[in-house]
Amino acid sequence: MKMYISEFIGTATLAWVVVGSGIMAETLTSDIGLQLLINASAIAAILWLLITLFGPISGAHFNPVVSSIALFRKELKLSETFFFLILQTVGAISGTILANILFSHAAIDISSKNRDGANILVSEVLATAGLIFVIFQLSTIKKGRYVPAGVALWIFSACFFTSSTSFANPAIAIGRIFSNSFAGIAPHSAYAFIPFQIIGGALGYLLFKTLNQKESKK
Repeated sequence: MKMYISEFIGTATLAWVVVGSGIMAETLTSDIGLQLLINASAIAAILWLLITLFGPISGAHFNPVVSSIALFRKELKLSETFFFLILQTVGAISGTILANILFSHAAIDISSKNRDGANILVSEVLATAGLIFVIFQLSTIKKGRYVPAGVALWIFSACFFTSSTSFANPAIAIGRIFSNSFAGIAPHSAYAFIPFQIIGGALGYLLFKTLNQKESKK
């Protein structure tokens, strides 16, 4: 039960920070670059904190792609993965609704912000691939001590070097549908993101496995 609570609270808090800091950024400045910097900084900070806090309890996935790979690696049972995915998605929606309420927006405010284009979809492949590679590669170094910082740094950077601003998370993409604000995404765009995030996750894990294969002795 503790790991399910951890995944729900962690994903809800992540979505709350993603959306809430975006709304705050819009309130503070009209400079889009500065808005993105505020948003990215808040996301990176909370990722480091959440992974540090909840990692020992649930693994701090907060992301269906990460949980699906954990299932593939037999680190989670099928039933556990099912509940993880449900709670991550519900958590992301709940966190978004909370952010809306805190900033006096309608609790459910469906986004009209289109994020379309082949370049954006490719960005999601690369952002998710990089995230998965960082997680699993760092997990092999000093018992994963650097995973929280590595994930935070990757997402902070990817907010700027990808045209999609690095969602890299199907649950958070769905959650962000429910806020018509800086961090929002129109439903059709969010649903288009998900298969490319899954592809990116598979590629990132494949890279990790390839680079960590033991070479056969001749």
